[in-house]
Amino acid sequence: MRMKKAVVIGSGFAGMSAACFLAKSGWKVTVLEKLDQPGGRGRAFSEKGFFFDMGPSWYWMPDVFDRFFSLFGKKVSDYYHLHRLEPSYSVYYPDDILDVPAQYEELKRLFESIEPGSGKQLDLFMQEAAYKYEVGINKLVHKPGRSVTEFLDADLIKGLFKLDVFTSMKSHVRRFFKNEKLVMLMEFPVLFLGALPEKIPALYSLMNYADIKLGTWYPMGGMHLIGKSMHSLACSLGVEFHFDTPVHKINVKNGKAVSVTALKDGAHAEFEADVVVGGADYHFIESRLLDTEHKSYTDAYWESRVMAPSSLLYYVGLNKKLKGIHHHTLFFDVDFDTHGKQIYQNPQWPTEPLFYMSATSVTDPSVAPEGHENLFFLIPVSAGLQGDTEEIREHFFQKIVNRLENRIGQSVADAIVYKRSFAVSDFEKDYNAFKGNAYGLANTLMQTSILKPSLKSKKVNNLFYTGQLTVPGPGVPPSLISGEVIAKEIDKQFNR
Repeated sequence: MRMKKAVVIGSGFAGMSAACFLAKSGWKVTVLEKLDQPGGRGRAFSEKGFFFDMGPSWYWMPDVFDRFFSLFGKKVSDYYHLHRLEPSYSVYYPDDILDVPAQYEELKRLFESIEPGSGKQLDLFMQEAAYKYEVGINKLVHKPGRSVTEFLDADLIKGLFKLDVFTSMKSHVRRFFKNEKLVMLMEFPVLFLGALPEKIPALYSLMNYADIKLGTWYPMGGMHLIGKSMHSLACSLGVEFHFDTPVHKINVKNGKAVSVTALKDGAHAEFEADVVVGGADYHFIESRLLDTEHKSYTDAYWESRVMAPSSLLYYVGLNKKLKGIHHHTLFFDVDFDTHGKQIYQNPQWPTEPLFYMSATSVTDPSVAPEGHENLFFLIPVSAGLQGDTEEIREHFFQKIVNRLENRIGQSVADAIVYKRSFAVSDFEKDYNAFKGNAYGLANTLMQTSILKPSLKSKKVNNLFYTGQLTVPGPGVPPSLISGEVIAKEIDKQFNR
């Protein structure tokens, strides 16, 4: 009997996850990727002896990665070695620096030193967060979001109010902590979800559990090893990859996708399909690869979506080591509310941005020449911003380097031997990202689960979607889960 063919568009984490699960259940899987390597936003590049991860830099929720590889009879350690960071990260406030310890009891003592009684409050907060993590990661994120009936689950109904779906993260955190430094520290993880704390359901305090209890890790060699490992696993399962192969069209007949046309080696090639999985940007697939009559959503629908931020990124190599810095550093030394409003409420280039710095060479000597430093800077900016020019990029780079130098008391600018920037227009060009977003849709209440773009096309019977614009949402661990969820839905439809 002929093996059924699945064509996956895009080799990001979600696309490769879907490819692995489909191959495991007996599909002949072909992955088409416009870039020259797997991993999507999680790819890497090297220059002048430096090795840079281009996208995700935080390794949280190690249990999700463990589970993914275990479902294929593998272990994370078969592919890369994890190192737990200590401290987890540092935070620069206007008048203080906090090194956030990896050990929970040490963290409680730190909280107590800032706000008496907050150690006990942290215990209470984490008890709730642990419950939300258990339910959220083991149940909610595995729901395909196709019907409200999916949530007619006794445990979910019983624990509805404990999940704090209708309370904002902002009010939830302030129930436990009063000191603004602690409040900012506890609100920080939801920034990964793409909205201000007042717009994010308190359900997502599960992210604090991931941060504080499960820890911040780093795969020695770089975050790109996640994608490289998934690619290796997929190949071992028989998945066929075509890189430098941008997709031009999904060919639909009688409401069914029958093939995908892509540009391969300078010529158009057609890949037959019994099912197509869109692992590339959902909006791009709808607007560019499908005829109008086959689109599930209108342009007006997409324009009404609340997007997570884009990012202004810098990859920087120094010819010296910096003293006293850690792997992850958050610069919360300017007004949080002002920058937040300039991202979400009144989109504009920020006046004084918060920013983040990763110095992987502090942990991993392989990513920079001996005696050198590898730095990655990120400034969150609103998706869809116009005016992404070299001048604006240089303007912000000078701002953050000056602040870094002032805070650490060391020169940086005169030690730069390599620099590359990446911003809104690059997200659009390289990833076909809607409005140049970096993180997909914001995880607001009105864009959760069944209120997200559907993982199954409403017009094409065998076209499915995976990744950060559909369920379960943005982030590397959710992307792994997204691929699994979509593969199960496909297998259900095809009775496999």
